[in-house]
Amino acid sequence: MNITDVKVFIRESNQLKAFVNIVIDDAFIIRNIKVIEGEKGLFVAMPSRRVSSGEYRDIAHPINTETRQELEERIILAYKEELQKALSAVETSDYTNE
Repeated sequence: MNITDVKVFIRESNQLKAFVNIVIDDAFIIRNIKVIEGEKGLFVAMPSRRVSSGEYRDIAHPINTETRQELEERIILAYKEELQKALSAVETSDYTNE
């Protein structure tokens, strides 16, 4: 598996920090992965939907630990990079508006 693209969409809410779309092998996309701030730091939540019992079930998810770790590392790294770009852009615009 090769993650060929990661797109991060920053959100400003309490726990939800971003939505992320990833492309695998330039052939398969997974949308609406969430980056969430939990008690122990950032974590990744796969896209899910509510079933008739009221609980949520993942629509797509890794089936082994190695793949989950690879996805989480890549997604969180991309989130941090995008967040840094956004913060830099705000700082730059603050200086140009003075």
